[in-house]
Amino acid sequence: MNPRFFVHLTTILFVFGSLPTSLAFPNDVDLLKRQGVDDTTSSTGGRPGVVDPPPPPGPPSFTGAKLVNDRAHPWRPLRNGDERGPCPGMNTLASHGYISRDGVATPGQMVTAVQEGFNMENKFAIFVTYLAHLFNGNLATDLLSIGGHTSKTGPDPPPPAHAGGFNVHGTFEGDAGMTRADAFFGDNHSFNQTLFDEFVDFSNRFGGGYYNLTVAGELRFQRLQDSIATNPEFSFRNVRYFTAYGESVFPINFFVDGRQTEKRLDMAAAASFFRDMKYPPDFFRAPTPMTNEGIPEIFAMHPFLPGTNADGRINNFVVDPTSANFTTPCVLYGNILNTVQSLYPNPTGVLRRNLIKNLGYFYIGVSAVLGCPEQFPYGQE
Repeated sequence: MNPRFFVHLTTILFVFGSLPTSLAFPNDVDLLKRQGVDDTTSSTGGRPGVVDPPPPPGPPSFTGAKLVNDRAHPWRPLRNGDERGPCPGMNTLASHGYISRDGVATPGQMVTAVQEGFNMENKFAIFVTYLAHLFNGNLATDLLSIGGHTSKTGPDPPPPAHAGGFNVHGTFEGDAGMTRADAFFGDNHSFNQTLFDEFVDFSNRFGGGYYNLTVAGELRFQRLQDSIATNPEFSFRNVRYFTAYGESVFPINFFVDGRQTEKRLDMAAAASFFRDMKYPPDFFRAPTPMTNEGIPEIFAMHPFLPGTNADGRINNFVVDPTSANFTTPCVLYGNILNTVQSLYPNPTGVLRRNLIKNLGYFYIGVSAVLGCPEQFPYGQE
């Protein structure tokens, strides 16, 4: 098993999996016609227009711990129409103004925000952000919602692409989340108090009242068992397989105050991030740029292979030997590209140009996180 890959892969946030069948395998002939977008950079009717996407930002000049719940970034309550979604980290950054408080931003702005607000390592931030953007963003306007579909990202792309935001099931969001319910049960993106109570219970039982790597390993396994036993459509493979483990270590790496020496999260801080979308008082970000440190430890507690509940039945989990796993990083890269191609089967004009550019920006992260040779499904400019 490649330790470099194991340490670096997947978070966020946590903040992905294969697309639902209706999106990943479009069979409507009309959806497979050539996809084009008018080449205009002007906004129409107050809506964003087409842009030429700039490269992602590099790392900040200072990468140490610092106060991030500061006067320049006060928390503010949600307004009508603000987007929030399944990622407590991005929700918090929006509520503090590290990105637009309405929850819609460019991928470059999001990379800057996770670096400044949480001290996420630059290449890792590029990897997860542009992955979300390629799957769920508006590539013509270069805007992405951290919640659901919104007109604030601009005119919809040609189907089967959707620009549906982080809330789209099976891409950025997936089953067996820590504080969000599976999509099968309805709401896959709102804070779930029952699941948070389980988070607290496991922290008390296995961590002495704190969320640490031991708790993360036990809770990750329990959430998998919960979904297998209750969700007939449970899917845990490809991108979601990795992000679920990244989601488990994210609170330890990014929600623990950077002045603390022990990597453990207290329950007051956990509630502040997960429920209130708010930094704890006087919060300092991590002392060094972070990725997904801790995944090998929690995976080793309960090794688990990717798969699904087969035939639409609960307690019928079947391993999927075709899915990417921690030993096959380049299979994951190929799966991601296949998903993008299923969303954009025949792009033309500026849409094809922006796809080529965004895939290139994404590869900046892929080269560091996965170490795979670059592929060019739409050619090169």
